[in-house]
Amino acid sequence: MKIPAIKLLVENYSLEELTIAENNILNEEPLKIEVIGDDEGEQLTHILGAIEVLEKVQNENKDKPTALREFFQRVRNSIN
Repeated sequence: MKIPAIKLLVENYSLEELTIAENNILNEEPLKIEVIGDDEGEQLTHILGAIEVLEKVQNENKDKPTALREFFQRVRNSIN
């Protein structure tokens, strides 16, 4: 998981575009958006992270920087 990759997705794509990208990977179809990642697994991880952040923005009325910080804090806590 690369933090800059998730941040780029959050800043440049909508929830709808990311959901389509998730389905593209799951259905082994080519991506229509640019997603950083060494392989499809890493790309999917970045997409799912960005989806989670944008859902927080939409459902909890948070701004993107706050939602990103909360996401990365949760990830850090799960690793420790």
